[in-house]
Amino acid sequence: MTKVLVFGTYDIFHPGHEFFLKKAKSYGDKLIVVIARDSTVNKLKGEKPKNSEKKRHSKIKLLSYVDKVYLGYKRDKYKIIEKIKPDIICLGYDQSSFNKNLKKILKERGLSPKIIKIKESYKPHKYKSSILRALL
Repeated sequence: MTKVLVFGTYDIFHPGHEFFLKKAKSYGDKLIVVIARDSTVNKLKGEKPKNSEKKRHSKIKLLSYVDKVYLGYKRDKYKIIEKIKPDIICLGYDQSSFNKNLKKILKERGLSPKIIKIKESYKPHKYKSSILRALL
């Protein structure tokens, strides 16, 4: 069974997120989603998410094509990867904060999942969280 792991905020869930998650699922048998903590989102984006981490977790958990959902770890963001031990990690076309030195860091922790950058996106000029957040 091939485990695929993805990370994200998924604050204002939109068709672009759905496209990404379904594309990630196509690489394996089991899709596992890690939801960014409110504190992590605030640190990386400079603002709190519109929806709480619990609400975002609950929303993603309802999706039929998602097999498991976790909240990220507050202190060590790589520890969750050690726990899950994915075969593949999929990153979105615009994900940059998490993937710097990712292969190297995981190798140092004894992990070697395949890392796939999903370059396709679904109408990014329309379905991008930063654009949608500005409209609210």
